[in-house]
Amino acid sequence: MIDLYYVEDDEIIAQAVKDFLGQRGYKVSVFPTVTGAKEALLHMCPTIVLVDWNMPDGNGNLLVQWIRSKWKELPVIFLTVRGDCSDIVAGFENGADDYVVKPFELDVLLSRIKALLRRTGDASKQYLSCGSISLDMKKMLVRDGVEEISLSPSEYQLLLYLLRNKGKTVTRTKLFLPESHRKAAGGRAEYIGGVKRI
Repeated sequence: MIDLYYVEDDEIIAQAVKDFLGQRGYKVSVFPTVTGAKEALLHMCPTIVLVDWNMPDGNGNLLVQWIRSKWKELPVIFLTVRGDCSDIVAGFENGADDYVVKPFELDVLLSRIKALLRRTGDASKQYLSCGSISLDMKKMLVRDGVEEISLSPSEYQLLLYLLRNKGKTVTRTKLFLPESHRKAAGGRAEYIGGVKRI
């Protein structure tokens, strides 16, 4: 099932999109505020995000910029009434992959989502996050907000393990890497040092 986040404060439009896409195999989560969308994104990276420009607690364009600062490959589509040329250009320049002007046909929206996912694939699988910490498994990059964090290989493996097991109890014994990783990382002592640093 494809996880889709829809940032939209109009309940009627949000419900119509949710029902339509839900019947076609999408798991749609609707967020009526930018704040709620950010909190959800920090908890889990979806497959694709739909964003309205005008939100009660902020600007969808700024949300897209924020998304791009953390998840470069995450597909984003604007769904908005703002159809002026300058708005469309600004939307693309700030990180949107597509731009749909309201009112729109649901079948056309679905076609645009499918086309975008054919090009990008499921980029969400390369990201893990917890709070402000995000890890890009494809590029082996770790960020705290927008700041890149430099980690040793053993520290990176430890953080990767913890993020993959987020929400679960992890014992001290399970935190140790396999023997081959411990040798490459300079032994158990360095690995424990990594745990303390993180």
